[in-house]
Amino acid sequence: MRWFCVICTCFSLLAGCTTSTITNLTPRELPWSQTGLYPVEAMYHSNQRALDADSVKPIVIVNNQAFPMRQTQLTEGRWETLLPIPDGTRVVNYHFKFDYEYSAVLMRGADSKLSPPYQLRIVEGPTTGKLLMRRE
Repeated sequence: MRWFCVICTCFSLLAGCTTSTITNLTPRELPWSQTGLYPVEAMYHSNQRALDADSVKPIVIVNNQAFPMRQTQLTEGRWETLLPIPDGTRVVNYHFKFDYEYSAVLMRGADSKLSPPYQLRIVEGPTTGKLLMRRE
């Protein structure tokens, strides 16, 4: 019984050591665009050793619609997409979801990480100079 308690304690300590974070790189405000497409970016980092990096599939969820993201070429763990936002919309609520697979003992598992909700404002006129200061 004593060995069982020691093994359970070790397992719980090892299981709690993995962390993953989603960082929103999108500014809070973007200027109105004639195309109706707005860039959204996020960074995902995990220290889970069993994570299969090639299996990561991020999406942006807006109004129950999922938009797939693609990885940027120069930065590891950075993902981006263009969101189609209808003309006249001034505020968009969105969040990120990262699905991934990992190697477990004798099998593979799947999991996901969901970000908190974010809000993007579409403003009239240029906001050049404000973008770097208004990130979350």
